[in-house]
Amino acid sequence: MDLELKSKVAFISGSSSGLGLDIARELHLEGCHVIINGRNNNTLNKALETFDGRADAISGDITEYNNCFDIAKKIEEDYGQLNILICNLGNGSSVPPGEEKPNEWERIFNLNFFSTTNLIESTKNLMIKTGGNIVCISSICGSEILGAPLTYSCAKAALNHYVRGISRPLAKKNIRINAVAPGNLLFPGSVWDTKLNDDTVSVNSMLEREVSLSRLGRPEEISKLVVFLSSSVSSFSTGEIYVVDGGQVRS
Repeated sequence: MDLELKSKVAFISGSSSGLGLDIARELHLEGCHVIINGRNNNTLNKALETFDGRADAISGDITEYNNCFDIAKKIEEDYGQLNILICNLGNGSSVPPGEEKPNEWERIFNLNFFSTTNLIESTKNLMIKTGGNIVCISSICGSEILGAPLTYSCAKAALNHYVRGISRPLAKKNIRINAVAPGNLLFPGSVWDTKLNDDTVSVNSMLEREVSLSRLGRPEEISKLVVFLSSSVSSFSTGEIYVVDGGQVRS
């Protein structure tokens, strides 16, 4: 299937490693010029070396509102367009439920919610020029209580509502927005990589009990859906939250 992505410009936040980098690679395979992003220049440059042309990096902390406008300005100056925006930055590490303090709420919402709204606000005028596709990486924790930190779950629930609510005004500007809500993913350095190494028996028991497919997901199983939603092939889809979790969420 031709996803009609050749020569499209795609910016992927939080993409120097993990799922974000895998999404960037899949977009690159489809012919996109990808721009990866992170805060650590050394990590970004190492990630950039894995691409064969059609790839650049822009460093910057997108939890800072003004930084996002600087990034958007650079994209416009260097490429003249932005066709695809992948809002991937996020982190679920936080305090146990009941131990939240104001600064922790702020930190987690900056990482998992405002990083997305910052990017969209700063780039939407650029995407209006040619029409654009936005895909946000959410989590199944945003739709069901699964034992994750409450701060993280609330931030992802807010993200889901934002995607649904902003989809109509963005559609008037010829921009689509959707979200993908992954379940538990396994890749080097992931939370589940650590948990498997620490207690394989408990992890496998949880998977058998809670997940229909009885296994952890792979980054490429998320990335391929993200790429599809980024393409014109999915042109009738906007404001949706796509759950990809192996059958864990029950609601």
